[in-house]
Amino acid sequence: MKKQRIWIAAGLAVLTVIVINMVWLCTGKNRKQYETTDEAFGNPLMGYAPCAWLENVKEDISLLYMDITWAELEPEEGQYDWEKIEKENQLERWKKEGKHIVLRFVCDIPGSEMHMDIPEWLYEKIGYAGAWYDTALGKGFAPDYNNETLIACHEKAVKALGEHFGQDGLISFVELGSLGHWGEWHVDYSSGIRRLPKESVRDEYVSAWVDAFPNAMLLMRRPFSHAAKYGTGLYNDMTGDASETAVWLREIQNGGDLSQTDEANALSAMPDFWKTAPAAGEFTSSTSMEEMLETNLSQTVELIRESHVTFLGPNIAVSKYPEGYETILKNMGYRLWISEAVLAHWYRGTKLELTWENDGVAPFYRDWPVRVLVTDEDGNTVEEKEIKMELSSLLPGKTTKTEVYLDTEQLPELAGEQYHVSVGIVDPMTEKANVRLAMTGKYEDGENFLW
Repeated sequence: MKKQRIWIAAGLAVLTVIVINMVWLCTGKNRKQYETTDEAFGNPLMGYAPCAWLENVKEDISLLYMDITWAELEPEEGQYDWEKIEKENQLERWKKEGKHIVLRFVCDIPGSEMHMDIPEWLYEKIGYAGAWYDTALGKGFAPDYNNETLIACHEKAVKALGEHFGQDGLISFVELGSLGHWGEWHVDYSSGIRRLPKESVRDEYVSAWVDAFPNAMLLMRRPFSHAAKYGTGLYNDMTGDASETAVWLREIQNGGDLSQTDEANALSAMPDFWKTAPAAGEFTSSTSMEEMLETNLSQTVELIRESHVTFLGPNIAVSKYPEGYETILKNMGYRLWISEAVLAHWYRGTKLELTWENDGVAPFYRDWPVRVLVTDEDGNTVEEKEIKMELSSLLPGKTTKTEVYLDTEQLPELAGEQYHVSVGIVDPMTEKANVRLAMTGKYEDGENFLW
C-alpha cells in the first residue's frame, strides 16, 4: 500500500511538471509579424555584375564580371600571368570587400582591328588552324575548335584556372566561355568560319570546366545537351531584346535543332533549370538603355521575371535612369524574408520558430550557414546557434518554417529589452554574415534584427 502511494505521488509530480510545461508553452510566447519591403538593394550572388576592373562601383554591387582571353592568361606555353590578371581585375580588393566574381574565358573577341585572342605559341602549335575574319561583327581570328591540339591545351589551361582561382569561393559563377565569338558559342559561319564542333567534341570543352570548378556554378549560353547533362545554369546576352529573349525562352521550353552545328536536337528542353541553377546574362547593346529602362521598362521587367534572372553583367543598367535601375534590381534574384517569428518558453530555455518566404524570381542557390544571434544591450554575444535549413530549397512563392532551441531562459519576455535577437546568413568565403532580408526592420553589419 505504501509502495502504491509512492507511485501515485511520483505520477502526480510528473503530471504536474507536464502541466506546468504545457502552460509555459501555451502562455510564454512572444510572437512578431513582419512586412516585406519594396526597397531595392543588392545582395551576395545576385544583382548587377559590372566589370571587375572598374575603380568605382555602387554600394549595391556584390558581383563583378571578369573575362580573360587565352592570350592574357598564357602568353608563353605553361606560363600563366596571374599577377597581371589579378591586378587588372582587383581581385584582392573584391575579396577583401566580400564581393564575388563571374568568370568567362574567351578565345575570340571581335574588335575594330585585326588581332588574335589566343596566344601566338598556340596559333603556331595548332598549325594556324582557324580563320581570320573581317565582318560586320568586327575583326579577329576564330580558331578551329575541332583541333585536337587546341582541345588538349584548353583542358590544361582550364585546369590551371581551377587550381588558381577555384579554391576559395571567390569565383562563384563561370559562364562558358571557351567557344565562339565573345565565348557565346556561336560563330559567323556564313563568312567562311568553320562551324562549332559536334556534341561529343563540345563535351570535352564543357567537362574540363566541370572538373576544374566543382564549387562554382556553371552557366551556358543556350540549353545545349551538356547544360542538361551537367545541370548548369543559362545566360542570355541579349537581355532586354524582346524577340531574341523570346527565342531563348522557347529553346529552354522546347529544346530543338542547332544551326551553329547543323545538328538536330542539340538543344534540350530545360523549363525548370532555374530551380536549381541560375539564369543570367547582360543587357543587349542593340537596344538603347533609354528604351529598355524608361520607354519599355515594364516589358524589360516582364522579360527578366519570365527568365528568372539572378544577375546581369557586364553591360548593366546605368544610374542615369534611376527608376529603371532600381526596378530591375528589385526584380532579379532572391528576396528572402521572415514573415513571422515566435519566441516560446521551452523546458530547457527558449524555442525560436521562424517562417521564411521568398518574394524574388529565383532561389538563393547556395546553402550558406544560417544562424541566430542573441546579444545584450551592449552588443555582446550571449548565444549563437545554427538554424538547420536549406536556403536553396526556398523557391519563389514558397514558405518554409524552421525552429531552433536557445539556452537563454526568459527570452520571450526580455527580447528587445535586455536581449536582441537577429538572424544572419554567413558567406563561407568571408565567414561573415552579409545577406539582407527583404523585410522591414533594422539591418546592420549583416544582422537582420527580429527583436
